Amino acid sequence: MTVETGTGKYEQLLDKCTRLEPIPTAVAHPCDASALSGAVEAAELGLIVPILVGPLAKMRATAETAGIDLGRFRLVDASHSHASATKAVELIRDGSAQVLMKGSLHTDELMSAIVARDGGLRTGRRISHAFIMDVPTYHKVLIVTDAAINIAPALEDKVDICQNAIDLATALGRERPKVAILAAVETVTSKMPATLDAAALCKMAERGQITGGILDGPLAFDNAISKEAAVTKGIRSDVSGDPDILLAPDLEAGNILAKQLSYLAKADSAGMVLGARVPVILTSRADTVRSRIASCAVAMLVAHARRMGS
Repeated sequence: MTVETGTGKYEQLLDKCTRLEPIPTAVAHPCDASALSGAVEAAELGLIVPILVGPLAKMRATAETAGIDLGRFRLVDASHSHASATKAVELIRDGSAQVLMKGSLHTDELMSAIVARDGGLRTGRRISHAFIMDVPTYHKVLIVTDAAINIAPALEDKVDICQNAIDLATALGRERPKVAILAAVETVTSKMPATLDAAALCKMAERGQITGGILDGPLAFDNAISKEAAVTKGIRSDVSGDPDILLAPDLEAGNILAKQLSYLAKADSAGMVLGARVPVILTSRADTVRSRIASCAVAMLVAHARRMGS
């Protein structure tokens, strides 16, 4: 199966990838048709070189049922899903792969291997999640973070969540990405801790504790997305109407926002885990082909940016 390239936001990412070498990618437990075909389709588009990690008999049976030829791919045997995650992480650590991709195992199993104190992929950064969303009613790719990992992040956690997202947007080609720090209101009040965090993050960016982006907040969602709404409320902001990143106050707000965009605004979403040693592709059986391919394209761009020291 192929994905058309053209003028869409995700297709623009794919266009950037055409000039780059595919990235060796450890695919953990691709034991259903969706996970296996997603990796193979990304390989056919020249985005990744998949190393398929899982029970050999199960992967081969899945491939036969789905009509997929595994002959050109490296297969690594692992007895079960947890072992697949551990082995995939080992391939990252020994340099065999530079991207990690979730197959048909549970996200918790993969994350457990990533955050393991011995043999995991931790760095000094807080690990966070980002949805890279193609919203039909918005003029560019929009990053929503964190909607999947950090349930109730403290201010210090939000610093890393914000920096992870800025680094991601930069790898996707944004110069000085704009970050809208969301809350229910645009004024600072001790009654709403999210507004205090937003104000602190902006000051921290001024002092160089967060780098590479333009931050503003607190901003209610309407003021973040609509310049007209901000002007009506007397808000002067370089971010309003043009954010690259929406930083949610907590996981519940971020998750609800991302799913509203997907189901009400018909947005496509790619999923990435950030802050680990390598980019981690999180796919779902409900993902469209376009979303799965976009996730691999984003990971490819991030991996190449790291190679360049960006």
